Amino acid sequence: MALMPKKKTDGSERLPALSFREEMNRLFDDFFSGGLLTFPARGEWAPALDVSETDTKVTVKAEVPGMDPKDIDVSVTGDTLTIRGEKKKESETKDQNYYRMERRYGSFQRVVALPAAVDPSKVTAEYKNGVLAVTMDKKEHTKSRNIQIKVT
Repeated sequence: MALMPKKKTDGSERLPALSFREEMNRLFDDFFSGGLLTFPARGEWAPALDVSETDTKVTVKAEVPGMDPKDIDVSVTGDTLTIRGEKKKESETKDQNYYRMERRYGSFQRVVALPAAVDPSKVTAEYKNGVLAVTMDKKEHTKSRNIQIKVT
């Protein structure tokens, strides 16, 4: 990498080292402002979510592998879905040293703003193969319908 100025297409000159410095500054700014994926506090983690919508339902799927469904709490308040739980560590061995530990343990909470108003009495949750699927029926007045246009 040459440290001599290079001519840009607009005729101005720019040092490559300056571009590198600006890029590193942007990277650190993004990291410390939460713009990049940051590591949660010890004992906390957040499952990945998918939120989808049809004309009649809103579905939220959360990856919670290895969890007992009894340790998961699902609640709907207004237009907000809250999924919280705790993944407990199986056992602790005093003689074992960890050089790398990638499995997450501890509590989590995900709060999701729903894209439409749902009927809290028509919410179902199903756990299968490590995925929690929460299906919510939309309220009647929020369901979309096509309106015929009359030509006069």
